[in-house]
Amino acid sequence: MPIVDGWFTDDQDAPTLIGSKCPVCGTYVFPPRDGDCPSPTCESATLDRTPMSRRGTIWSYTENRYTPPAPFVSTTTPFEPYALAAVSLKHEGLVVLGRVARGVLAADLHVGMEMQLEIDDAHADDESQYVVYAWAPATPRVASTGEAKHGAPS
Repeated sequence: MPIVDGWFTDDQDAPTLIGSKCPVCGTYVFPPRDGDCPSPTCESATLDRTPMSRRGTIWSYTENRYTPPAPFVSTTTPFEPYALAAVSLKHEGLVVLGRVARGVLAADLHVGMEMQLEIDDAHADDESQYVVYAWAPATPRVASTGEAKHGAPS
């Protein structure tokens, strides 16, 4: 079950961020919301839900080395540091902040690195297993010639 309803699909093979897009000027926002277009040059009062890119490049990153306050629920005792990445989605013109997949620390990242969206376990309670979107180093794409290459964000 997604930890935040409506921000991403929980498809394990191809999770997708869900944002909003202005039908008039094409401005994107994340997380999704209703209401007026955020562009100061647009007078639209409507935003439509829309899937967003699954891949992007690191704009900035850091490592969280302390336990965040509630409602964060640590899944390890003692707390284990984790990386956060601000990933630029070229098509949408947005930077989306998110946790980096488990096992990938800040020392493994660099600005400009291609990342892809994945689903990661957040925590469990007596009723549900909660998941969150996470950024992971992108897997190479296979070109039609059979050689591996990194592709543009999709």
